[in-house]
Amino acid sequence: MKILVINAGSSSLKYQLFNMTNSTVLAKGLCE
Repeated sequence: MKILVINAGSSSLKYQLFNMTNSTVLAKGLCE
């Protein structure tokens, strides 16, 4: 199962994509 986590702040957007079957981070990023 894959889970996408998004954190939207006042001036930035952060995200991480997790693969929960083996507890790894598939992608992450930051936009300001």
